[in-house]
Amino acid sequence: MNSYNIAVIGGDGTGPEVVREAVKVLDASAARFGFKLNYVPYDFGGERYLRTHEVLPESAVEELRKFPVILLGAIGHPDVKPGILEKGILLRLRFELEQYINLRPVKLYDERFCPLKDKRPEHVDFVVVRENNEGLYAGAGGTLFKGTSNEVAVQESINTRRGVERCLRYAFEYTRQRARAKKLTLCGKTNVLTFAFDLWERAFHEIGQKDYSDVQRDYAHVDATTMWFVKNPEWFDVIVTDNMFGDIITDLGAMIQGGMGIAAGGNINPQGTSMFEPIGGSAPKYTGKGVINPLAAICAGQMLLDYLGEKPAAQAVESAVIKLVREKIQSLAAGRMGFSTSEIGDMVAAAI
Repeated sequence: MNSYNIAVIGGDGTGPEVVREAVKVLDASAARFGFKLNYVPYDFGGERYLRTHEVLPESAVEELRKFPVILLGAIGHPDVKPGILEKGILLRLRFELEQYINLRPVKLYDERFCPLKDKRPEHVDFVVVRENNEGLYAGAGGTLFKGTSNEVAVQESINTRRGVERCLRYAFEYTRQRARAKKLTLCGKTNVLTFAFDLWERAFHEIGQKDYSDVQRDYAHVDATTMWFVKNPEWFDVIVTDNMFGDIITDLGAMIQGGMGIAAGGNINPQGTSMFEPIGGSAPKYTGKGVINPLAAICAGQMLLDYLGEKPAAQAVESAVIKLVREKIQSLAAGRMGFSTSEIGDMVAAAI
């Protein structure tokens, strides 16, 4: 019997509530498909920070490095200044664990929840591969004369051939294995960001011509990409882009697939520890009310299973979610689903 160790970070706000339902579904999957999941909980987040003034203990990264996967609920506390937890936990783990891919499937399960006119599940089914360790989020830059009328702020986008190429190769491989339209679109801004995206574009075509001639290559400016997401999402199969553009377009992707209540993502290190999470925030105003939608966290668990190689179990989770969304749920928004948080988890687990 296969056995997997999973680090669990419930985090802040409604994070622990949605993680609880994700674990419930994971356990149902393990029971049906014959593998074992061993959970190790960690209390990293706002409450710990307020209590100890420590974001992450020094030993945390090395300890988490021993796990194949991390399941994360949410980070963000109303009593902690924005940026402290996000940089100290999320970005630190992504960077130090070299989770250099952010993987975001954008898949519509029911047309009732798509805000786009006449778009159905077959029209909204693509994946965004976002570079996750470089770009503007690398933290390069600084300030001069802060707080004065002469203040200067510089934020630099770091793009290395190594970082760009490993992201592109992952995207090409993913497109090939997805075997849908086998089309990979580079999303950039080559007409303005002429240094960074010259590197991206050259590497994109060099790698594609040499090693992935079976994958169709396409290019779209980021502003055009947002336009086509809304007008013709069916044009896309897999999209690859840099850190900041990926951050922006994946939120738009979440809206056209039904909202943050269904959107999950993975922070991937193909050779190391990967982390899976619902992409929405901690939603502190809903904490403890039992009304938050746990489906995004459950879908993050589905991605985790797929990453571990338990593909039949991952497919069973997705099928159960699709059945529930199409047949029973009234809304994907918190408080309007027609069921409580725990009832949603119960129904998905029962369907498995």
